[in-house]
This record gives sequence, C-alpha cells and structure tokens, in this order.
Amino acid sequence: MLDEITVTCPACWEEIVLEIDLSAGDEQVYAEDCPVCCRPMTVRVQVRADGEGCTVNVEPESD
Repeated sequence: MLDEITVTCPACWEEIVLEIDLSAGDEQVYAEDCPVCCRPMTVRVQVRADGEGCTVNVEPESD
C-alpha cells in the first residue's frame, strides 16, 4: 500500500511529495535524492500500529 506524503527538503526547502510503502515495515530508514535539488536526504518512516498512515521525518544525508 503506497501513501503520498508532502515533506520539505532539508537542503533546498522546497516542498516535495514522497511515496511511502506502508507495507515495507513499521520502521523504515532509507536515502532518497530530492527531485528538485538532487541532494540526498535520509528518510525515516514510522508506520502507525493500525497500518493507516505514518510519520515521516527527513534530514540531510550525513557525509
């Protein structure tokens, strides 16, 4: 099940839409490039226990 979440890129501050796979586990951490500035960011996903929605945090990819 995919869910679309709007977040703000931590590098360029543009709002972007991420597609989150809610069936990929309760806690997910992965790297994704911003579609606007192409800088990498770490995406942390916490899926709610009922599987209906999630919390998403993004931060700049550490060097």
